[in-house]
Amino acid sequence: MSSLKEEELINILPKDGPTVQEVKKYLEKYNDEFIIIKCGGSVLVDPKLFKIFIEDVVVLNKLGFNPIIVHGGGKRINSKLSEVNIKSNFINGLRVTDKDTISIVEDVLIEFNKEIVEALNELACKAKKITSKENNIITVVQENKDLGFVGTPTEINKEFLTETIKVNEVPVVAPLGLNKDNQTFNINADTAAGSIAIELKARRLMIISDVEGVLDIEKKLIPEINSKKANELIDQEVISGGMIPKIKNCLDVASNGVKAVVIIDGRKNHSLLFELLSDKGSGTLIRE
Repeated sequence: MSSLKEEELINILPKDGPTVQEVKKYLEKYNDEFIIIKCGGSVLVDPKLFKIFIEDVVVLNKLGFNPIIVHGGGKRINSKLSEVNIKSNFINGLRVTDKDTISIVEDVLIEFNKEIVEALNELACKAKKITSKENNIITVVQENKDLGFVGTPTEINKEFLTETIKVNEVPVVAPLGLNKDNQTFNINADTAAGSIAIELKARRLMIISDVEGVLDIEKKLIPEINSKKANELIDQEVISGGMIPKIKNCLDVASNGVKAVVIIDGRKNHSLLFELLSDKGSGTLIRE
């Protein structure tokens, strides 16, 4: 990886991203390590943010990193369900998914998956569709009866991912899995990304969302946090609502062999590159 010459780096890196000098310092750090990128929120629905996200993944691939994308699709699923007059109910932030809902969720996520793969291909970056219908890698069990077709991953096909990366293709994973009877289940995208990160003992799990990161009581960004501090903030209700399951999932991942999890703001320009390849970072780093 360090064999990239300075002029090659200048050609690869975006002009408004981290500097060549900074990037050189970080190239060795992630040599042959897996970087799992969970992408959701505005980044997937705003064309400008989506374009920057795709370009950043292509940059990581050209630098010799091993990015794996796990995408959400909640906003699109919501619009599709309301189009067909299906009302969504949520329990603890998870969508109750009945027979009618699961088929729509599956269709939306597979279509989305295809769009991400095509966007990468257009920039000469080979990518591989991984969905419940094509190359499924996630085996699940039902999370609980009340949620319907919502699954908890029990097994990840690690070999398929490593083989895909060996031929320099970026795996693009939809948060769907199959149970032992080949029934499709919806999986919370953070959970799916976390399970993959743990299975691969990834260097980083990057969660790209619509928040700046973890904020303190004065609403200022906390650059780094550990489990003790995170639990204190949950007790004090500084971390609340939908951030609680997100942070708990991050802590679980960080305590299971993944060096660190980062929540970054996908609304910021090149936040992915600034987090991995610059001194200042761009979100909250969560360690055990």
